Amino acid sequence: MLELTMATVSGADAGATAGMTTAEAPSEPGALLRVGRDAALCRLVTPEDWLFVSRVHLEFLCGPDGAWRLTWRRGSQPDPASEVRLIVGEYAQPVGYGATVPLPCGRSGEIVVQDRTAPRSVNVGFFHEV
Repeated sequence: MLELTMATVSGADAGATAGMTTAEAPSEPGALLRVGRDAALCRLVTPEDWLFVSRVHLEFLCGPDGAWRLTWRRGSQPDPASEVRLIVGEYAQPVGYGATVPLPCGRSGEIVVQDRTAPRSVNVGFFHEV
């Protein structure tokens, strides 16, 4: 099972947890969770006017082995308006634009989508249950 908790944070709201949304999916091959601005395609939806987030920005896909992978999907622009980091414990890893990285089994962490032009972020906490 993969459990996600998302909060959108702007400069004045730093540290606030109001407005958190959650989603979960079983660790079955092909299970899919998406994060982005398009409510028709994404289970976790960011504000529509936060253009540093693509319509479908992050994709969590369960592979044939039951392990989850995170993909930062390429948007319509050649250069992204945000940065994405995967944080597990004290370890932080940048995620490349269009790249896919594995989520550690049996661990929890956070994916941070940081606006490059303003103090805003989308914080997606995860727990990958074994």
